[in-house]
Amino acid sequence: MRVAVIGANGQLGTDVVREFVRNGDEVCGVTHAEIEVSSLESIRGPMAAAKPAVIVNTAAMHHVEKCEQDPLQAYAVNALGARNLALIALQMGAVLILISTDYVFDGAKREPYLESDPPMPLNVYGNTKLAGEAFIRSTMEKHFILRTSALYGQSPCRAKGGRNFVELMLKLAAERDELRVVNDEIVSPTSTAELARQIVLLSRTDHFGLYHATAEGSCSWFEFAERIFEIACVRVKLAIAGPDEFPAKVPRPKYSVLENHGLKKLGLNSFRSWEEGLRSYLASTPSANQPKAIEQSSDIKMKTHP
Repeated sequence: MRVAVIGANGQLGTDVVREFVRNGDEVCGVTHAEIEVSSLESIRGPMAAAKPAVIVNTAAMHHVEKCEQDPLQAYAVNALGARNLALIALQMGAVLILISTDYVFDGAKREPYLESDPPMPLNVYGNTKLAGEAFIRSTMEKHFILRTSALYGQSPCRAKGGRNFVELMLKLAAERDELRVVNDEIVSPTSTAELARQIVLLSRTDHFGLYHATAEGSCSWFEFAERIFEIACVRVKLAIAGPDEFPAKVPRPKYSVLENHGLKKLGLNSFRSWEEGLRSYLASTPSANQPKAIEQSSDIKMKTHP
């Protein structure tokens, strides 16, 4: 099967390319330097050359603060970009897979969200991703929309400065005597390797539609950090940040746990618990705590968000 992966050199895109190749598919990886999803004409040429049966869009404007500062650009990339890809995929007869977000919900439910729950985004990022979902659902039938949460992977995330939450915690633990992390936001930390496997598995079916796709279980960012240090055998004093210690610049859901109801109903849920995913990540990433060229802010609060 011929597969085009947009955002192929990103944190998720790298693992998606690797997983499709591992499954024997012919993959055309497209990077931001080669395509601009907000431009229909920019998409048309590369997709015509690739002739994919499946298009996977991992590209997005997902820096929450930057989306808030430039809502028009966020809408162009996250909403119109999804529409443009849907139009091209429809013309080519290709299947489109879009990666969406837990941020389409406001967190008020306080129990895992189902695909059938009404979305209520709190910020520009969530609204633009939801608009992208709507464009795809109203344009074409042969699509998969996967909402996920709190991604981390071995490849750098350009929008977040290159280091994921796991690596940031390990780096800071090596530099400081004490770390303070927020404990009032509940998520399901999800490995990009596991999400990539789920994408490939779903692409082999014709069960088109909307799915929640995250690691099983949930934790706060503080609990996530605590487990990182425990598995990595790192000793550091870890404390819960005060309620006003890291004031949020943009409203975010305090609870954004997703239930993989649709995948489980079909017997297609391949995710393990978030702890198992983290253990596998740390075992396969021996250099996770080594410094990288891109330095991070010391603002822990801002680094705990997807």
